[in-house]
This record gives sequence, C-alpha cells and structure tokens, in this order.
Amino acid sequence: MEYVVVLERTFLFYILITILYRFMGKREVGQLGIVDLIVSILIAELAAMSIDKREESVLLSIIPIVALVLIQVGVAYYSLKNSKARETLDGVPSVIIKRGIINFKEMVKQRYNIDDLLTQLREQHIRSIEEVDYAILETSGNLSVFKKQGDLSTEYPMPIILDGEIMEDTLKQIGRNRNWLEKYLKDEKTSIDDIFYAFYRKKKLFLIKHSDVEK
Repeated sequence: MEYVVVLERTFLFYILITILYRFMGKREVGQLGIVDLIVSILIAELAAMSIDKREESVLLSIIPIVALVLIQVGVAYYSLKNSKARETLDGVPSVIIKRGIINFKEMVKQRYNIDDLLTQLREQHIRSIEEVDYAILETSGNLSVFKKQGDLSTEYPMPIILDGEIMEDTLKQIGRNRNWLEKYLKDEKTSIDDIFYAFYRKKKLFLIKHSDVEK
C-alpha cells in the first residue's frame, strides 16, 4: 500500500509542478534568476517531503507550492514594470572585455576569474582572447561574445536608457553625464519619459520612443 501512495504522490507532483512551471513562463535552467532558482529549490524540497511523509496530507505541500508560484509570478510582473526592482533581483550584465581589453576590475567584482573566461570562450569555439572585441557576462551567467571583424573593432551598442530609466554606469563608461543626456534630449524635443530604449554607438545616440514600440 505504501508503494502505491508513493507512486500516486510522485505522479501527482509531476503533473502539478509541470503545470505550475508552464504557468511561471518558459525559461531554461541556465537562464533562471535568483528568485526563480529559490522557488525551484523550495518546490523540489516540498514535493520530496510530501512523498517521504506519507502519513501527512498532501495539501500541506500543495498549498505552499502554489503560494510560492504566485509570489514568483507577482515578483516577475512587478520587476517587468520596475527596472530598479529588476536590477536588484537579477542584477545587470557586466562588460568583461571591451574593445579587446579585459576589464579585470569588473571580473574581481563579479568573482569571475580568467579560467572561467577562457572556458566560456572555448565553449563558443574561440581560441584566443585576441579574437574578441566585446564579451558581456549576462545575468544568467552566460557569456555573450562579439568577435572582431578582420582588423576592425566593432562597436557594441551600449544601452543609455532602458524603459525610461537612465543607465548611469553606461554614461560613466562613455565619459558623459546626465546633463549631457538631458541637453541632447531637449535638442531632440523629447524627454526621458518618452524614451523606451536608447543606445550609444559610434559616438552617436540612437533613440527608440514608446510610441515607436506601440505602433
């Protein structure tokens, strides 16, 4: 009888967790944020405890699992609307290599060593750092790489405004400040609130307005 109960609970949690994960959204394991990872671990623990403690009601595990999923969905929706919350929960991408030069200060900050860098470059079939123009460590832990094109260095589009929020770190990297940005927008007869996305490339600022996205 105990074996039947174990099989029934295993099958029940398999179906339930599959449905709940589809509800939370499609993301690969390597793309899970901190909140997603915590929720995944807790769900796995609660399911395992319920299967192991057969004498207790299965609802004692199902209720907190559903509550965790609802919390995760609520946090995900809030962070979608609030870039500050999104940065706090998921972090921001880090530029590890810029124009062929390794940013060791950023590597130390992210606790990312040269072996990690070389390993991820090899995984993308890149033999030498000299082949790399830009390398960005994403919030998922994956490394996005832009290779040099011949002898010319490509220009990585650096985000200045994301959904109405100014990226202060990017302004510092390009040697600009908020006053410069506000003056530029004023000359363009627009404001920060009107901008959905703005990026800096080849010493030019490119603007995409909310009205352009909503069309």
